[in-house]
Amino acid sequence: MMNNIDVMSVNTIRALAADTVQKANSGHPGLPLGAAPMAYELWAKHMKHNPTNPNWANRDRFILSGGHGSSLLYSLLHLFGYGDLTMDDMKNFRQWGSKTPGHPEYGHTVGVEATTGPLGAGMAMAVGMAMAEAHLSARFNKEGYPVVDHYTYVLGGDGCMMEGISYEAFSLAGTLKLDKLIVLYDSNKISIEGDTDIAFTEDVRKRFEAFGFQTLVVEDGNNLEEISKAIREAKADTTRPSMITVRTKIGHGCPAKEGKASAHGEPLGVDNIRALKENLGLDPDKEFYVSQEVYDHINEIVKENQKAEEAWNNMFADYCKAYPEMKELWDKMHNGNIAADLDQAEEFWAVEDKADATRNISGKLINKIKNYVPGFVGGSADLAPSTKTYMSDMGDFSSKDYAGRNLHFGVRELAMAAIGNGMALHGGLKPYVSTFFVFSDYVKPMARLSALMGVPLTYVFTHDSIGVGEDGPTHEPIEQLAMLRSLPNFTVYRPADTAETAAAWYYAVTSAHTPTALVLTRQNLPQLSGTGKDALKGGYILSDSEKACPDVILMASGSEVQLALEAKEILQKDNVAVRVVSMPSMDVFEQQDEVYKNQVLPKECRKRVAVEALSSFGWGKYVGLDGTYVTMESFGASAPAGTLFEKFGITTNSVVKAVKDILD
Repeated sequence: MMNNIDVMSVNTIRALAADTVQKANSGHPGLPLGAAPMAYELWAKHMKHNPTNPNWANRDRFILSGGHGSSLLYSLLHLFGYGDLTMDDMKNFRQWGSKTPGHPEYGHTVGVEATTGPLGAGMAMAVGMAMAEAHLSARFNKEGYPVVDHYTYVLGGDGCMMEGISYEAFSLAGTLKLDKLIVLYDSNKISIEGDTDIAFTEDVRKRFEAFGFQTLVVEDGNNLEEISKAIREAKADTTRPSMITVRTKIGHGCPAKEGKASAHGEPLGVDNIRALKENLGLDPDKEFYVSQEVYDHINEIVKENQKAEEAWNNMFADYCKAYPEMKELWDKMHNGNIAADLDQAEEFWAVEDKADATRNISGKLINKIKNYVPGFVGGSADLAPSTKTYMSDMGDFSSKDYAGRNLHFGVRELAMAAIGNGMALHGGLKPYVSTFFVFSDYVKPMARLSALMGVPLTYVFTHDSIGVGEDGPTHEPIEQLAMLRSLPNFTVYRPADTAETAAAWYYAVTSAHTPTALVLTRQNLPQLSGTGKDALKGGYILSDSEKACPDVILMASGSEVQLALEAKEILQKDNVAVRVVSMPSMDVFEQQDEVYKNQVLPKECRKRVAVEALSSFGWGKYVGLDGTYVTMESFGASAPAGTLFEKFGITTNSVVKAVKDILD
């Protein structure tokens, strides 16, 4: 029989979530009212977490994938005492500067494990966290010392299950047999437009069975004992991830809204909240009210959770004494100084004077970085032989070997990026993901979340221009560079040769709070004179003129830097003073001070040409009113790369002509 204090706690969460949305006159009360029992039962009876130390390495992770139900998560965080989330913070829901924004934000509210909102994203990030747990446990655990041993729980509804990213991620999770992943499916058969039968009639349970999950069903989402039993059964299966379908009613307890689409995304209304509280046995005249009995009850739970961490801390201390080499590895993976290690690695910065594709150069660098960064893990969406992202002698991450450092995502670009986010959020790892640059279109929504969360995931994008050649316009990126450059807190590097590629990788793996995209060529490029660590400034003078203010400044990135240098040689014969600026990263260049930027691109030097085999969009702030472009203004075509560069006018002669046109 359910304890009264448990029922009181659940109903308190419901009322608090409803009051929060009502005061803001904005939000989503439906999910919190329906899902409160499963969330409470998980947090109070099953989840290993210590609110007094939210960053405990061996805590269970909880992700609210249906981020619109944030008032549920904030109610839990408040009651359990995370980060001093006060009742005033609850009252300030969705307001400027509050700790309680409309959707959960990682790094903004203590206890929020991931930024969620785009439906399904949290599901895929949870898979990444479970993969991280499996990998770290395989590398660190010793007999009698399960130092990495925790679960990842993710809660979402019908919308999360409709999104394709969930299919991608859970298909991989089943293949990998991630038994520490437990999915709570809030099945209420309601979406914004009404009953889900209008667009979603499949048997979700059978789908998960096909993925390789254990599937469980709780028919009554208010039955705490049945929820608890299902969670125990999920934990007991050590060979498969688990999905628990919990049948709920959206807006539970509110007579006028229960089971209706109108409960999803609008305040219940003052009268309906009174009716809700009366229905739940609460005082309808009290707003934002939590009884001392409920506070005391949850405080006792928190004290027990503190004991769990204390026991782990003692075990970990003994582990470090028994295995000092593992402690050293742990410290390096969790707190290591990657910048210092790579700075001193001469082989990392070594330059071989021969033409090579930057994707090949990147592959060689990856196989150097792996030796200095033990948490370096990564892979591609079934393209490692092409993107050159495979680490030799590091093993393949699989259900048979979770210690492998090469990840195989299958043809699942969107989920790959979200999984990479989840692995980075987990801690202890420095992940990278990879695909062709044109498929950054598939990746972009999760790259945006990387930037928003400040997660330093590295994206390796190869086949960076019309240089892809015969595959044609479906595989030749045009606008993608402008797209990624437009993302706040996202760094894009398009290096021109070995030295710049090394700088790009150095920037990426040492970044603490910014994701980085490396945009790399398929075709061979020459090693250029003068390139090097100056690329860490984003843009720099590669070849200068004798004039302080040259007649023209040529600006280029990647494979087109070579064209700019060749054009300069030709123009010098006509007594044109040319400065060549390599611009591997506009984002990093913009972070430099105004003095440096003006040294590279003096304001008084207004004749400028941007050279890039992609869209001109974004170059305008450097080209100005008196400059011009040698760029792509259309989609590509299918033909050998050399033919395409000639036909589309991305050539040395085109650069020379552009300069003469603006000088004339």
